[in-house]
Amino acid sequence: MKMQLAEVARALNIEAKEEWEDISITSVCFDSRKIESGALFIPLVAENDGHKYVEAAINGGAVATLWQEDHSENIPDSIAVLPVSDTLVALQQLGKHYLMKINPKVVAITGSNGKTTTKDMTAAVLATQFNVHKTFANFNNEIGVPMTILSMEPNTEVLVVEMGMDRYGQLDFLSKLAEPDVAVITMIGEAHIEFFGTRDHIADAKMEITHGLKEDGELVINGDEPLLTTKAKEVSQEVLTFGSLDNNDMCAMDIVSDATKTSFKVATWPEVDFTINMIGAYNVFNALAALSVGNIYHIPVDKMQKALASFDLTANRTEWLEAKNGAKILSDVYNSNPTAVKEVLYAFEQVPTEGKRIIVLGDMLELGEKAAEMHSNLAQAINPDRIDSVYLCGELMGHLAEKLREKFDETQIHHYQKDDLLTLTSDLKNELMSDDIVLLKASHGIHLENVVSELI
Repeated sequence: MKMQLAEVARALNIEAKEEWEDISITSVCFDSRKIESGALFIPLVAENDGHKYVEAAINGGAVATLWQEDHSENIPDSIAVLPVSDTLVALQQLGKHYLMKINPKVVAITGSNGKTTTKDMTAAVLATQFNVHKTFANFNNEIGVPMTILSMEPNTEVLVVEMGMDRYGQLDFLSKLAEPDVAVITMIGEAHIEFFGTRDHIADAKMEITHGLKEDGELVINGDEPLLTTKAKEVSQEVLTFGSLDNNDMCAMDIVSDATKTSFKVATWPEVDFTINMIGAYNVFNALAALSVGNIYHIPVDKMQKALASFDLTANRTEWLEAKNGAKILSDVYNSNPTAVKEVLYAFEQVPTEGKRIIVLGDMLELGEKAAEMHSNLAQAINPDRIDSVYLCGELMGHLAEKLREKFDETQIHHYQKDDLLTLTSDLKNELMSDDIVLLKASHGIHLENVVSELI
């Protein structure tokens, strides 16, 4: 980005000083450890108050800072200070201004599972014909979405923005902030069911992504999900569907998955073979969502085919890695819920190997009153004829361990508490041989990414 500080001030309804016309802002940052020269520092007020780190931001190259007006002490005098009533609201307001200034087409993506993968696939498809900017990592909330917007280059033609949700009203706000031209809902699962109670209520919350959808925009949904197709009838914009059922606008056929990739056909283009470098039929539906968006923007099918075959996937989403000893690791440790675990387990059990298949599962969080039951029920998806060893981490996974002992030998089941990852890692390293394959999946709060790091 590039804006003069005076423009930033006017966007925030602050009277601009004359000298601010000569101060260029080339980035926006709320983390003083990642500050760059020419940055505007945004000291967010949370458990760790960002105002404490303004001096560090100045030392890192910040040329201006916002300052929340209820902080009357230690106001810096070595750089320009823009007083605001709430620094988070100001960040969002500035993001809205910059979005209107650059004026790209906006594709917003949400869903209980698959939104990050779909975001990556969609961005790759659209990048074959447009200058595309996409959400980095997990910048998908009230802070992350405006930061994603503000990190756009001025020549951005399409913004692909991921939107997360864990409460009512969140997607309503994000959708109205970004005002998407296309909104995508990948699927409805059990993620955050602790807060919503039922999948039906989760679907209601996901449909909030349409609240800012432009009047002439399109809604792309999983047409295999009755909760979505029923609620989409209330939307005035055009609705496009994808899935496995014949009545979908984008329907998958002939899905074949092997150790590292999945191929499929689409009824729309039956002569074209698509391939994604990911295992699991469930990832085909993420690809169908991306193809649906590509079709809206008239991307030639051969370009979409090439894009899906080589897109860059955000780290820790069904990612194959190699351990130090040569063992193959399937890392999927960013988030977890029962639907996602069952899907990746089924795909993993089909992967051929000359060694053992080992799984490492951590607690699935935010499942509410039925959490114990949902963990225990995962036992149905774990086949002792296909899985040789099971490592479980977290209090809730104790319920699964108890159930698995009914069909596995005691020596095959290993259970650890969340604060004992070091022991889990050590025991896993001692078992893991070079020709083995291992799957790791958990909610991010369990931090199995630390186990992955130690293995590789």
